[in-house]
Amino acid sequence: MSQNGQLKPILWHYSSMNSDDLNLFSLVADAGSISSAALAAGCDASTLSRKISQLEAEVGTRLFRRSGRGVALTPQGESLLDHAKQVRVLIEQAVKALSDQECLDPLKIRIAAQPTIAKVLFGDLFHAISKRYPHSQIHFSEGLASGILPSLHAGEVDIALLYRPEYAAGLSYEPLVSEGLCLLTPNDYSIAQQAIEVADLATFPLILPSTHHGLRVMIDSVLTRHGMTPNVALESDSSIAITMQLVHKGCGCTLLPLAAAAEEVALGRLKAYPLADSELQRCVALVVGKTSIQPNALWVLNKLIRDVAHNLIASNEWPGAQWIGQQAVKTDD
Repeated sequence: MSQNGQLKPILWHYSSMNSDDLNLFSLVADAGSISSAALAAGCDASTLSRKISQLEAEVGTRLFRRSGRGVALTPQGESLLDHAKQVRVLIEQAVKALSDQECLDPLKIRIAAQPTIAKVLFGDLFHAISKRYPHSQIHFSEGLASGILPSLHAGEVDIALLYRPEYAAGLSYEPLVSEGLCLLTPNDYSIAQQAIEVADLATFPLILPSTHHGLRVMIDSVLTRHGMTPNVALESDSSIAITMQLVHKGCGCTLLPLAAAAEEVALGRLKAYPLADSELQRCVALVVGKTSIQPNALWVLNKLIRDVAHNLIASNEWPGAQWIGQQAVKTDD
Protein backbone atom coordinates (compact mmCIF):
# COMPACT_ATOMS: atom_id res chain seq x y z
CA MET A 1 0.00 0.00 0.00
CA SER A 2 1.30 3.51 -0.83
CA GLN A 3 1.84 6.15 1.86
CA ASN A 4 -1.37 8.01 0.99
CA GLY A 5 -3.39 4.85 1.48
CA GLN A 6 -4.16 4.27 -2.21
CA LEU A 7 -4.73 0.65 -3.26
CA LYS A 8 -3.73 0.79 -6.91
CA PRO A 9 -0.50 -1.27 -6.49
CA ILE A 10 -2.42 -3.83 -4.46
CA LEU A 11 -5.18 -4.09 -7.09
CA TRP A 12 -2.62 -4.71 -9.80
CA HIS A 13 -1.03 -7.47 -7.77
CA TYR A 14 -4.16 -9.33 -6.72
CA SER A 15 -5.69 -10.53 -9.97
CA SER A 16 -8.30 -12.82 -8.36
CA MET A 17 -10.59 -9.89 -7.52
CA ASN A 18 -13.56 -9.69 -9.91
CA SER A 19 -16.59 -7.52 -10.58
CA ASP A 20 -18.80 -9.65 -8.32
CA ASP A 21 -16.44 -9.02 -5.39
CA LEU A 22 -16.56 -5.29 -6.09
CA ASN A 23 -20.35 -5.30 -6.39
CA LEU A 24 -20.75 -6.97 -2.99
CA PHE A 25 -18.19 -4.61 -1.45
CA SER A 26 -20.04 -1.58 -2.89
CA LEU A 27 -23.36 -2.94 -1.64
CA VAL A 28 -22.03 -3.20 1.93
CA ALA A 29 -20.46 0.27 1.71
CA ASP A 30 -23.74 1.80 0.53
CA ALA A 31 -25.92 -0.09 3.04
CA GLY A 32 -23.67 0.62 6.06
CA SER A 33 -24.23 -2.85 7.50
CA ILE A 34 -23.65 -6.47 6.58
CA SER A 35 -27.21 -7.51 7.41
CA SER A 36 -28.84 -4.77 5.31
CA ALA A 37 -26.55 -5.55 2.38
CA ALA A 38 -27.27 -9.29 2.69
CA LEU A 39 -31.00 -8.59 2.57
CA ALA A 40 -30.56 -6.52 -0.61
CA ALA A 41 -28.32 -9.18 -2.17
CA GLY A 42 -30.69 -12.03 -1.32
CA CYS A 43 -28.13 -14.00 0.71
CA ASP A 44 -27.52 -14.64 4.40
CA ALA A 45 -25.38 -12.25 6.45
CA SER A 46 -22.80 -14.87 7.40
CA THR A 47 -22.07 -15.68 3.75
CA LEU A 48 -21.67 -12.02 2.88
CA SER A 49 -19.48 -11.38 5.92
CA ARG A 50 -17.24 -14.27 4.90
CA LYS A 51 -16.91 -12.90 1.35
CA ILE A 52 -15.93 -9.46 2.67
CA SER A 53 -13.33 -11.08 4.93
CA GLN A 54 -11.95 -13.04 1.96
CA LEU A 55 -11.74 -9.81 -0.07
CA GLU A 56 -9.86 -8.08 2.76
CA ALA A 57 -7.46 -11.02 2.92
CA GLU A 58 -6.85 -10.80 -0.81
CA VAL A 59 -6.05 -7.05 -0.79
CA GLY A 60 -4.11 -7.36 2.46
CA THR A 61 -5.85 -4.61 4.41
CA ARG A 62 -9.01 -3.82 6.35
CA LEU A 63 -11.73 -2.26 4.25
CA PHE A 64 -14.37 -1.74 6.95
CA ARG A 65 -14.46 -0.79 10.62
CA ARG A 66 -17.02 -3.01 12.32
CA SER A 67 -19.12 -1.91 15.27
CA GLY A 68 -22.46 -2.68 16.85
CA ARG A 69 -24.04 0.03 14.73
CA GLY A 70 -22.79 -1.49 11.44
CA VAL A 71 -19.71 -0.94 9.29
CA ALA A 72 -17.82 2.12 8.08
CA LEU A 73 -15.18 2.39 5.38
CA THR A 74 -11.53 2.68 6.29
CA PRO A 75 -9.41 5.06 4.17
CA GLN A 76 -8.35 2.02 2.15
CA GLY A 77 -11.98 1.04 1.75
CA GLU A 78 -12.85 4.52 0.48
CA SER A 79 -10.07 4.21 -2.10
CA LEU A 80 -11.35 0.82 -3.23
CA LEU A 81 -14.90 2.18 -3.48
CA ASP A 82 -13.65 4.81 -5.95
CA HIS A 83 -12.12 2.04 -8.06
CA ALA A 84 -15.28 -0.07 -7.76
CA LYS A 85 -17.38 2.81 -9.08
CA GLN A 86 -15.02 3.24 -12.03
CA VAL A 87 -15.21 -0.49 -12.83
CA ARG A 88 -19.01 -0.41 -12.63
CA VAL A 89 -19.17 2.52 -15.04
CA LEU A 90 -16.81 0.76 -17.47
CA ILE A 91 -18.89 -2.42 -17.38
CA GLU A 92 -22.12 -0.48 -17.93
CA GLN A 93 -20.54 1.34 -20.87
CA ALA A 94 -19.32 -1.94 -22.37
CA VAL A 95 -22.74 -3.59 -22.02
CA LYS A 96 -24.45 -0.55 -23.54
CA ALA A 97 -21.98 -0.47 -26.44
CA LEU A 98 -22.63 -4.15 -27.19
CA SER A 99 -26.38 -3.67 -26.85
CA ASP A 100 -26.32 -0.65 -29.16
CA GLN A 101 -24.31 -2.60 -31.71
CA GLU A 102 -26.78 -5.49 -31.64
CA CYS A 103 -29.71 -3.10 -32.04
CA LEU A 104 -28.28 -1.45 -35.14
CA ASP A 105 -29.73 -2.59 -38.43
CA PRO A 106 -27.16 -4.41 -40.59
CA LEU A 107 -25.78 -1.99 -43.17
CA LYS A 108 -26.42 -4.48 -45.97
CA ILE A 109 -28.24 -7.80 -46.14
CA ARG A 110 -27.21 -9.99 -49.08
CA ILE A 111 -29.37 -13.02 -49.86
CA ALA A 112 -28.98 -15.32 -52.86
CA ALA A 113 -31.24 -18.11 -54.10
CA GLN A 114 -31.67 -20.43 -57.02
CA PRO A 115 -34.24 -19.18 -59.54
CA THR A 116 -37.37 -21.11 -58.52
CA ILE A 117 -36.77 -20.41 -54.84
CA ALA A 118 -36.11 -16.74 -55.57
CA LYS A 119 -39.32 -16.48 -57.59
CA VAL A 120 -41.41 -17.83 -54.72
CA LEU A 121 -39.67 -16.25 -51.73
CA PHE A 122 -38.12 -12.91 -52.63
CA GLY A 123 -41.27 -10.77 -52.78
CA ASP A 124 -42.63 -11.69 -49.34
CA LEU A 125 -39.12 -11.91 -47.89
CA PHE A 126 -38.38 -8.31 -48.92
CA HIS A 127 -41.41 -7.02 -47.03
CA ALA A 128 -40.56 -9.08 -43.92
CA ILE A 129 -36.93 -7.92 -43.84
CA SER A 130 -37.64 -4.25 -44.63
CA LYS A 131 -40.24 -4.16 -41.85
CA ARG A 132 -37.77 -5.60 -39.31
CA TYR A 133 -34.69 -3.73 -40.58
CA PRO A 134 -36.00 -0.56 -42.26
CA HIS A 135 -32.57 1.08 -42.45
CA SER A 136 -30.72 -1.84 -44.05
CA GLN A 137 -29.90 -2.06 -47.74
CA ILE A 138 -31.30 -5.33 -49.07
CA HIS A 139 -29.55 -7.07 -51.96
CA PHE A 140 -31.14 -10.09 -53.66
CA SER A 141 -29.45 -12.18 -56.31
CA GLU A 142 -30.30 -15.40 -58.10
CA GLY A 143 -28.11 -17.95 -59.78
CA LEU A 144 -27.06 -21.57 -59.90
CA ALA A 145 -25.55 -23.24 -56.86
CA SER A 146 -22.20 -23.40 -58.65
CA GLY A 147 -22.10 -19.61 -58.65
CA ILE A 148 -23.65 -18.97 -55.24
CA LEU A 149 -21.47 -21.35 -53.21
CA PRO A 150 -18.17 -19.54 -53.98
CA SER A 151 -19.84 -16.24 -53.05
CA LEU A 152 -20.85 -17.71 -49.69
CA HIS A 153 -17.27 -18.85 -49.02
CA ALA A 154 -15.89 -15.47 -50.09
CA GLY A 155 -18.22 -13.49 -47.82
CA GLU A 156 -19.98 -11.87 -50.79
CA VAL A 157 -23.34 -13.41 -49.81
CA ASP A 158 -24.64 -13.55 -46.23
CA ILE A 159 -27.39 -16.16 -46.59
CA ALA A 160 -28.34 -18.48 -49.44
CA LEU A 161 -31.36 -20.64 -50.20
CA LEU A 162 -30.30 -23.57 -52.30
CA TYR A 163 -31.45 -26.93 -53.48
CA ARG A 164 -29.27 -29.22 -51.43
CA PRO A 165 -26.95 -31.12 -53.76
CA GLU A 166 -26.39 -34.83 -53.39
CA TYR A 167 -22.80 -34.02 -52.45
CA ALA A 168 -22.82 -31.15 -49.94
CA ALA A 169 -19.06 -30.40 -50.27
CA GLY A 170 -18.64 -30.03 -46.53
CA LEU A 171 -21.24 -27.27 -46.08
CA SER A 172 -23.81 -27.47 -43.31
CA TYR A 173 -27.39 -26.98 -44.46
CA GLU A 174 -30.59 -26.38 -42.55
CA PRO A 175 -33.38 -28.18 -44.46
CA LEU A 176 -36.53 -26.10 -44.79
CA VAL A 177 -38.73 -27.38 -47.60
CA SER A 178 -39.22 -30.56 -49.60
CA GLU A 179 -40.30 -29.82 -53.15
CA GLY A 180 -41.45 -32.41 -55.66
CA LEU A 181 -40.86 -32.25 -59.41
CA CYS A 182 -43.53 -32.50 -62.07
CA LEU A 183 -43.42 -33.30 -65.77
CA LEU A 184 -44.19 -30.21 -67.84
CA THR A 185 -45.51 -30.76 -71.34
CA PRO A 186 -46.95 -28.59 -74.13
CA ASN A 187 -50.63 -27.87 -73.61
CA ASP A 188 -51.65 -30.10 -76.54
CA TYR A 189 -49.56 -33.06 -75.32
CA SER A 190 -51.76 -36.06 -74.60
CA ILE A 191 -50.92 -38.33 -71.65
CA ALA A 192 -53.35 -40.94 -70.38
CA GLN A 193 -52.21 -41.19 -66.77
CA GLN A 194 -52.65 -38.39 -64.26
CA ALA A 195 -49.40 -39.14 -62.39
CA ILE A 196 -46.11 -40.14 -64.02
CA GLU A 197 -44.07 -43.08 -62.74
CA VAL A 198 -40.29 -42.71 -62.69
CA ALA A 199 -40.07 -45.80 -64.89
CA ASP A 200 -42.04 -43.91 -67.59
CA LEU A 201 -39.78 -40.86 -67.70
CA ALA A 202 -37.36 -42.38 -70.18
CA THR A 203 -40.14 -42.46 -72.78
CA PHE A 204 -40.55 -38.67 -72.88
CA PRO A 205 -38.33 -36.37 -74.94
CA LEU A 206 -36.83 -34.15 -72.27
CA ILE A 207 -35.33 -30.68 -72.23
CA LEU A 208 -32.74 -30.78 -69.45
CA PRO A 209 -29.74 -28.75 -68.34
CA SER A 210 -26.26 -30.09 -68.98
CA THR A 211 -24.73 -32.75 -66.78
CA HIS A 212 -23.04 -30.40 -64.25
CA HIS A 213 -26.40 -28.95 -63.17
CA GLY A 214 -27.79 -30.20 -59.81
CA LEU A 215 -31.21 -30.99 -61.28
CA ARG A 216 -29.66 -33.03 -64.08
CA VAL A 217 -27.42 -34.88 -61.62
CA MET A 218 -30.46 -35.88 -59.56
CA ILE A 219 -32.51 -36.99 -62.59
CA ASP A 220 -29.62 -39.02 -64.02
CA SER A 221 -28.97 -40.65 -60.63
CA VAL A 222 -32.60 -41.64 -60.07
CA LEU A 223 -33.06 -43.04 -63.58
CA THR A 224 -29.74 -44.91 -63.32
CA ARG A 225 -30.99 -46.64 -60.17
CA HIS A 226 -33.96 -47.80 -62.28
CA GLY A 227 -31.64 -49.04 -65.04
CA MET A 228 -32.56 -46.23 -67.46
CA THR A 229 -31.13 -43.10 -69.01
CA PRO A 230 -33.12 -39.95 -69.82
CA ASN A 231 -34.22 -39.35 -73.41
CA VAL A 232 -32.63 -35.91 -73.80
CA ALA A 233 -34.14 -34.17 -76.81
CA LEU A 234 -32.40 -30.87 -76.02
CA GLU A 235 -29.81 -29.70 -73.53
CA SER A 236 -30.53 -26.16 -72.39
CA ASP A 237 -28.64 -24.19 -69.77
CA SER A 238 -30.95 -21.24 -70.31
CA SER A 239 -33.18 -19.67 -67.70
CA ILE A 240 -36.29 -21.46 -66.46
CA ALA A 241 -38.40 -19.00 -68.44
CA ILE A 242 -36.61 -19.96 -71.67
CA THR A 243 -36.92 -23.66 -70.85
CA MET A 244 -40.68 -23.31 -70.39
CA GLN A 245 -40.91 -21.36 -73.64
CA LEU A 246 -39.10 -24.23 -75.39
CA VAL A 247 -41.64 -26.66 -73.93
CA HIS A 248 -44.51 -24.40 -75.04
CA LYS A 249 -43.05 -24.40 -78.57
CA GLY A 250 -43.12 -28.20 -78.64
CA CYS A 251 -39.36 -28.79 -78.40
CA GLY A 252 -39.86 -31.40 -75.67
CA CYS A 253 -40.93 -31.82 -72.05
CA THR A 254 -39.06 -30.93 -68.88
CA LEU A 255 -38.93 -31.65 -65.16
CA LEU A 256 -39.28 -28.72 -62.77
CA PRO A 257 -40.90 -27.90 -59.43
CA LEU A 258 -44.55 -26.98 -59.85
CA ALA A 259 -43.89 -23.55 -58.31
CA ALA A 260 -41.62 -22.68 -61.24
CA ALA A 261 -44.42 -23.20 -63.76
CA ALA A 262 -47.58 -22.42 -61.79
CA GLU A 263 -48.36 -19.28 -63.83
CA GLU A 264 -47.71 -20.98 -67.17
CA VAL A 265 -50.00 -23.86 -66.18
CA ALA A 266 -52.71 -21.49 -64.95
CA LEU A 267 -52.57 -19.61 -68.28
CA GLY A 268 -53.00 -22.87 -70.18
CA ARG A 269 -49.62 -22.64 -71.90
CA LEU A 270 -48.30 -25.83 -70.27
CA LYS A 271 -49.62 -28.95 -68.58
CA ALA A 272 -48.16 -30.28 -65.34
CA TYR A 273 -48.19 -33.95 -64.33
CA PRO A 274 -47.07 -34.85 -60.79
CA LEU A 275 -44.57 -37.66 -60.34
CA ALA A 276 -45.95 -40.65 -58.48
CA ASP A 277 -42.57 -41.59 -56.99
CA SER A 278 -41.05 -39.61 -54.13
CA GLU A 279 -37.48 -40.19 -55.31
CA LEU A 280 -37.50 -37.00 -57.35
CA GLN A 281 -37.83 -34.63 -54.41
CA ARG A 282 -35.60 -31.61 -53.92
CA CYS A 283 -34.69 -30.20 -50.53
CA VAL A 284 -34.62 -26.42 -50.20
CA ALA A 285 -32.03 -25.56 -47.56
CA LEU A 286 -30.72 -22.46 -45.82
CA VAL A 287 -26.98 -21.92 -45.57
CA VAL A 288 -25.06 -19.03 -43.99
CA GLY A 289 -21.88 -17.69 -45.53
CA LYS A 290 -18.89 -15.86 -44.03
CA THR A 291 -20.97 -12.89 -43.01
CA SER A 292 -20.22 -9.77 -40.99
CA ILE A 293 -23.82 -9.54 -39.78
CA GLN A 294 -23.99 -9.68 -35.97
CA PRO A 295 -25.17 -13.04 -34.53
CA ASN A 296 -28.41 -11.65 -33.10
CA ALA A 297 -29.41 -10.04 -36.40
CA LEU A 298 -28.40 -13.19 -38.27
CA TRP A 299 -30.63 -15.27 -36.00
CA VAL A 300 -33.53 -12.89 -36.70
CA LEU A 301 -32.95 -13.03 -40.47
CA ASN A 302 -32.87 -16.82 -40.49
CA LYS A 303 -36.11 -16.89 -38.53
CA LEU A 304 -37.72 -14.43 -40.95
CA ILE A 305 -36.78 -16.71 -43.85
CA ARG A 306 -38.23 -19.74 -42.07
CA ASP A 307 -41.45 -17.92 -41.25
CA VAL A 308 -41.92 -16.60 -44.80
CA ALA A 309 -41.34 -20.05 -46.32
CA HIS A 310 -43.65 -21.73 -43.81
CA ASN A 311 -46.41 -19.16 -44.37
CA LEU A 312 -46.18 -19.47 -48.16
CA ILE A 313 -46.66 -23.23 -47.90
CA ALA A 314 -49.51 -22.90 -45.37
CA SER A 315 -51.33 -20.45 -47.67
CA ASN A 316 -50.79 -22.67 -50.76
CA GLU A 317 -48.66 -20.00 -52.40
CA TRP A 318 -45.77 -22.45 -52.75
CA PRO A 319 -47.42 -25.26 -54.75
CA GLY A 320 -45.89 -28.70 -54.56
CA ALA A 321 -43.88 -27.91 -51.40
CA GLN A 322 -43.95 -29.43 -47.93
CA TRP A 323 -42.48 -27.89 -44.78
CA ILE A 324 -39.73 -30.03 -43.20
CA GLY A 325 -37.86 -27.37 -41.21
CA GLN A 326 -38.08 -26.25 -37.62
CA GLN A 327 -41.52 -25.50 -36.28
CA ALA A 328 -42.29 -21.92 -37.26
CA VAL A 329 -43.71 -19.78 -34.46
CA LYS A 330 -45.40 -16.51 -35.33
CA THR A 331 -43.93 -13.53 -33.48
CA ASP A 332 -43.99 -9.76 -33.75
CA ASP A 333 -40.45 -9.61 -35.20
